Amino acid sequence: MTETRTTDLQQLAERYLAAWNETDPAARRKLIDEVWAEDCRYTDPLAAVTGREGVDALIGAAQTQFPGLVFTLGPVDAHHDIARFTWNLGPAGEEALVVGFDVLVADPEGRITAVHGFLDRVPGA
Repeated sequence: MTETRTTDLQQLAERYLAAWNETDPAARRKLIDEVWAEDCRYTDPLAAVTGREGVDALIGAAQTQFPGLVFTLGPVDAHHDIARFTWNLGPAGEEALVVGFDVLVADPEGRITAVHGFLDRVPGA
């Protein structure tokens, strides 16, 4: 596959957030290994990590900081190997406490090589 289809990027964004919501460490790591490329990078205003282990540790730390909250996906806009989307973090079925915007880059195999994150609304900010 030389170009990732828009539907593939939609599914990749869904699986990306599924990893952020997965609280079982073994299941989360399995999903990260399936969804992220080995040499991946994640960067947002609060963190910059590389590799699957770095992503796994970052997600685990976020779950510790925000116990019981869930990520929900907003609309996904995609072309070529890039997707951009908003996400919300909050109690299930309630107003989001944190709102962000991510840009995801996929490799030809359909795995995440990079995520560039932005925080639009953060408690106390």
